[in-house]
Amino acid sequence: MSEKSTNKQVWLITGAGRGLGLDLAQAALKAGHLVVATGRNPERIRAALGDHQDLLTVPLDVTRPEDAQAAVEATLDRFGQLDVLVNNAGNFYAGFFEELSPEQVRSQIETLLFGPMNVARAALPVMRKQRSGLLITLSSTAGITGGAFCTAYAAAKFGIEGWMESLTPEVAPFGIRTMLVEPGFFRTELLTETSTTYAQPHIDDYAEKTRETITAWNSMNGQQGGDPARLADAIVQLAAHDQPPFRFAAGADAVSTFEQKAQALLAEAHAHLELSSSLAHSDPQPTSNGDQP
Repeated sequence: MSEKSTNKQVWLITGAGRGLGLDLAQAALKAGHLVVATGRNPERIRAALGDHQDLLTVPLDVTRPEDAQAAVEATLDRFGQLDVLVNNAGNFYAGFFEELSPEQVRSQIETLLFGPMNVARAALPVMRKQRSGLLITLSSTAGITGGAFCTAYAAAKFGIEGWMESLTPEVAPFGIRTMLVEPGFFRTELLTETSTTYAQPHIDDYAEKTRETITAWNSMNGQQGGDPARLADAIVQLAAHDQPPFRFAAGADAVSTFEQKAQALLAEAHAHLELSSSLAHSDPQPTSNGDQP
């Protein structure tokens, strides 16, 4: 039997077993919401969050559409509605493009792009029927600006950005809102062995830079400036707005990334303005008096 909420929202969070996903589940519960915390290991989630009458833990591998459908059905069976979907689950394949295998690149995109699509595809019919809902997707500053050693990750995150930009006007008429969150460097588990898989080095030209990058990232792990618990609280706070932002630059470094990318795009748009503007057909344009061509 469902426990249909009145003033509480029902949140479904992917990747809730650790890192930001766990903090999001805790923040949503603290705010008084009903939470469906999902992940590949629901026992780990229960151990981390403890027993809570407003909590349901459900197994979910986002790369499996049938898991996504089952998680949404379990949400409805328990709580009767679905108000907020947070696509948070992710991993990281790091390395130079030539050293990443095709299988690794496909796996990265399968998890980070097709995974959120799978869960959204299961959730959107419920939100359309309700004529309400909020779809929150965790992107990254790597979805705003690419960088060396992040080709597979950035490709997936740039895909997330384009997907959400295009999905937003499709679902807005049904009362469904969207929010992209682009964190900078936060003290999560993304750079740990459980989340990051490095390409197998085999090209001498990249060897030195690979060693430097991995050493730098290993030293950064656990020292990142961003606090994921504060980010989780901020996301819950923004989700309560009638009109949450379409994009949220999470962290001062993310704000800087946004600003630099905006300036770079403007500079590139103007760099060859005359040439760019000279590419139209030379055919006479129709006049405004209604003359037929």
